[in-house]
Amino acid sequence: MSTLSDGMRATLIDVARFSILSAVHASDSRAPEAAAYPQPLRAERATFVSLQAGEDLRGCCGTLEPHRPLVLDVWQSARAAACEDKRFSPVQPRELDDLELEISVLTPLTPLVVSSQRELLAALRPGVDGLYLCLGSRRATFLPKVWESLQEPEQFLTQLKNKAGLEEHFWSSDMQWFRYGTERFGALFATEATCH
Repeated sequence: MSTLSDGMRATLIDVARFSILSAVHASDSRAPEAAAYPQPLRAERATFVSLQAGEDLRGCCGTLEPHRPLVLDVWQSARAAACEDKRFSPVQPRELDDLELEISVLTPLTPLVVSSQRELLAALRPGVDGLYLCLGSRRATFLPKVWESLQEPEQFLTQLKNKAGLEEHFWSSDMQWFRYGTERFGALFATEATCH
């Protein structure tokens, strides 16, 4: 369900573009003033920003729990996706024209109370649920869009455990599971860019 108007989505895309441009070009641009934006963009929300280069992921970073205004979280997630994702080298200026950016605005985390892997698999909603795993210092999440490439719940869960450094059949009563949804939207980085 959409909670943001097309205009608000366009504003957030512009904020993400400007954040990435300033990070990639190492310019001294300040984060936006949240007070200058409409109330829905000032509400505390968690976000992820993903960057794609063709079929390949080029960066994806974000937050799982809201702790700052939506517009500022997009600004920070965009910078992190471009320059701080440890799986990739920082994005270079020459790459920008070929990137596609996508913003995911998260719904609140909802605990999944399950006592076995079978229960967890039965509770998952493929194509809908993002899943967050916590076990001690181990943390891993998959956004709902990961279902596009991992369509079977068993595969989705196995790869998420792997991301957390756990084996396929590992199970512990100390594991905590949370689900969440996302509102997704994006654009080609170079399309209708309004930031300079």
